[in-house]
Amino acid sequence: MGVGGTADFFYKEAQRLGYVARSAFKLLQIQKQHNIINRGATVLDLGCAPGGWLQVACQSLGPFHGGGSVLGVDTKKVKVPPLHCDSRVQTISADVTTLSHHRLRALSPKEKGFSVILSDMCPLVSGITTKDAALSFELGMRALDLALGSRVGVEPIDDDPSCSDDGQGVLKVGGHLIIKLLESEDAKEINQLSKPFFKKTSWLRPKATRPSSREIYLICQGLKPDAKI
Repeated sequence: MGVGGTADFFYKEAQRLGYVARSAFKLLQIQKQHNIINRGATVLDLGCAPGGWLQVACQSLGPFHGGGSVLGVDTKKVKVPPLHCDSRVQTISADVTTLSHHRLRALSPKEKGFSVILSDMCPLVSGITTKDAALSFELGMRALDLALGSRVGVEPIDDDPSCSDDGQGVLKVGGHLIIKLLESEDAKEINQLSKPFFKKTSWLRPKATRPSSREIYLICQGLKPDAKI
């Protein structure tokens, strides 16, 4: 199979099975190996375009009567895919880099936060390795900050003048966090920052990843209730 063979296979499989993007298979593998999304989970999907992860997340919630929810956030306006999704999935258009903890928590079920945060955010790749890795690191840190809040030492963002951001993270105790990164020393730093807060952290390069890509996923499982550095 040629360099593009694996990518072509997953692209065709996505079309065959009704997924809007081949990236759906990345989350399917993560879910199969780590069982990140349980039945009735409350899921936040950062960088949700074009919607493949929304589909897999909704499927993973289990039967409709079991509850759960999926909120997708992206700078682009993303329509909820008609297949593999139901009314438990909603999307908003917002810039994650300026979205406050306060506003995000207000969007969560009963304003109590999320049990799973997925970040498939990726910068516009320039081809300059160090620049791309640095931008990926910034997005990864933003996902970590939204999940954990002031505990990771990032200044809160106030995108709403009418209320102050308390800097409290939106990931529930016991929750899980997935962050896409580009392989670099900076990526390793995010892992080191995450470790004290979670029961387990690990790396995964899904089979659906293009051979030429340097992307890798940091999987953080089980947010500790009172973890401190």
